Amino acid sequence: MKHTRPSTLVGLIIVAVAAGFVLDSVLVAMRQPSIVLPFALGLVLLGIGGVVVSMAVPVHRVATGSSKERVDPYYATRVLLLAKASSLAGALFGGFAGGVLLFVLSRGVGVAVGSLVPAIVAVVGGAGLMVAGIVAERMCTVPPADDEHGQGSGTQAV
Repeated sequence: MKHTRPSTLVGLIIVAVAAGFVLDSVLVAMRQPSIVLPFALGLVLLGIGGVVVSMAVPVHRVATGSSKERVDPYYATRVLLLAKASSLAGALFGGFAGGVLLFVLSRGVGVAVGSLVPAIVAVVGGAGLMVAGIVAERMCTVPPADDEHGQGSGTQAV
C-alpha cells in the first residue's frame, strides 16, 4: 500500500475550504443562521488522533524490531487503514472548519468570540487528526530489508 500523497491532502483541504465557505455564505444569503461549529469538535478530533497514534505504537515496535512479540497482521492492516482514513478525514474536517472560519472573518460585521473560538479549535483539531494519521501511517511502515540478491526492497507499508 502506498503512503498518502500530500497532493491528495492538499486537494481535499482546498475542496473542503471552498465547501465550508460557500455553504456558510449561501445560508447567510438565504437569511438562515450562520454555521457555528461545536467547541467539542476540535477536541474530539484531537482525541481520535491520539488514539490512532497509540494504536500504531505496537505495530511500530514490531516493524522496527524493538519488540519480539508478534502482532496480528489483521490488526496491523486495520491500524494502517484507520491511519489513512484519519489523515483524509482530518483534511476534510479541518478544511471545512477553515472555510467557515474564513467566511466569519471575511464579513464586515464584528465577530463574536462564541463563533470564532470553536472554529479555530475545529481547524486545529482537523489539522491534528491529519498529522496524527500521517504519523501513524509512517509508524506502520516496514523498514527496507535485504532480499536474496543483497539489494534493499524499498520501504513498504505493513
